Amino acid sequence: MALGQNRTIQGTVTDEFGEPLIGASVTVEGITPTIGIMTDLDGHYELAVPAEAAVLRYSFIGMQDALETIGSRNVINVTLTEANNVLNATVVTAMGIKKEEKSLSYNVQQAKLESVSPVGSFVNSLNGKVAGVSISQSSTGVGGSSRIVMRGSKSISNNNNALYVIDGVPMQSLRGTQPEGVYAGAGQTGDVLGSINQDDIESISVLSGPSAAALYGASAANGVIIITTKKGDKDKLEVNYSNNTSFSSAYVMPQFQNTYGATAPGSYYSWGAKLATPSTYNPRNFFQTGVNEVNSVSVSTGNERSQTYVSASVAHARGIVHNNNVDRQNISFRNTTDLLKDILSMDINVTYGHVAEQNMIAQGEYGNPVVPVYLFPVSEDWSKVQIYERYNTGRGLKTQFWPYDFEHSMQNPYWITEHQKWQNGKNRLMGSAQLSYKPLKWLTLSARAKYDRTDEVQEQKFDAGTNTLFTEGSKHGKYGRNNQYTEQKFGEVLATFNKYWGDNLFNLSGVVGANIDDV
Repeated sequence: MALGQNRTIQGTVTDEFGEPLIGASVTVEGITPTIGIMTDLDGHYELAVPAEAAVLRYSFIGMQDALETIGSRNVINVTLTEANNVLNATVVTAMGIKKEEKSLSYNVQQAKLESVSPVGSFVNSLNGKVAGVSISQSSTGVGGSSRIVMRGSKSISNNNNALYVIDGVPMQSLRGTQPEGVYAGAGQTGDVLGSINQDDIESISVLSGPSAAALYGASAANGVIIITTKKGDKDKLEVNYSNNTSFSSAYVMPQFQNTYGATAPGSYYSWGAKLATPSTYNPRNFFQTGVNEVNSVSVSTGNERSQTYVSASVAHARGIVHNNNVDRQNISFRNTTDLLKDILSMDINVTYGHVAEQNMIAQGEYGNPVVPVYLFPVSEDWSKVQIYERYNTGRGLKTQFWPYDFEHSMQNPYWITEHQKWQNGKNRLMGSAQLSYKPLKWLTLSARAKYDRTDEVQEQKFDAGTNTLFTEGSKHGKYGRNNQYTEQKFGEVLATFNKYWGDNLFNLSGVVGANIDDV
């Protein structure tokens, strides 16, 4: 190899279970400026290194770094092991029981709440903060569902989302996929995490590996996100108010040419005749600055026997596309009472949430206002189509102005956002109650019940002048309404024991129980 010539090193980074680590960092040691790359969805990397490179560093959040000497190797596969600096931490297990992390037989990670950003759905801000977990938000605009994949996808055709468990109760799986079809955009009210007030959360733990499926069956085959909510404080009154405001903008735009016009009048295809003066049309001007604002207030109070926590939050989000809005209101109540001190206790939790959203952005061509913005002929005058409706003397009303054909089902993007509306409303009521009885110091018996009901209304409001593809051939527009509800009833009984014999030389501990889940 000639002096100074680069070469390529490739390989795969995995964890102790052989699962690929997505987004692991691979960097060259001792080189300035830093040369590095991130692993892909399969944990694979391919890095061009200079001839003088001698050592590669492999790192991942929650894992111990590894150093590998390059030598004459062109393929370097690395297995990272978990860091052991939090072994004495106490975590809430999948069954809602507090234990030392080192005593668990399965892999559990606890996310630090101070690292969670105040975004619309807090789970999106966990991306990159929990080892082996990849989180992505659907592209339906503000309020879209989140997709959580642990240790890589397990299935090509089936759902790869993790199971959510809140205060020991598994939550029903709501829609968390991209919209598809002509009528895409309806029903995208997000997942359960999008309706939780972040300020109500006490801890977040992530459970992965085969033990997740062993605890919750097939629904947990892709891992579990365990969320514990706050309780009231003893012997004090505490009132908290918080405001979180964030802004968003279009992050990456395609590169557009502005030198050549359309191939024919009214055509969407570029690279026609060269323009005398380069076009000043800029698709970025169609987008606006998105805003997400959350206001919440909580009251915590109690005494030695009873503690109460009450909170309320109001959130408003405006997307980067005009008229894409989401409004949320949440109210929660939790009371924990010792009916018989250290023997019998009761825990009641009630949460109500309302979500109203408009114009979740559909993907592809159908109903998507972004497509005509991107394909608009640069030789045309954009200011004309900004006046998106004109009076039609023949029909006696204002109709859509779009002086081009409706090829690819495209319409005036401003008409889509103003007169082709998808409006969704959802009310969700969740209530749970738990009774714990401790007849012996080493034995606790508990029973838990939960009720979860969601009522949803989806509406389509397409005004006259909309492309008849979307109105089933009618020139008078279309109105559609769909009412639906989902209901979950969950019950569980548990016996938790931790018995010592012979001056604490022998110990037997475990959990025995059964549950029923009716959805």
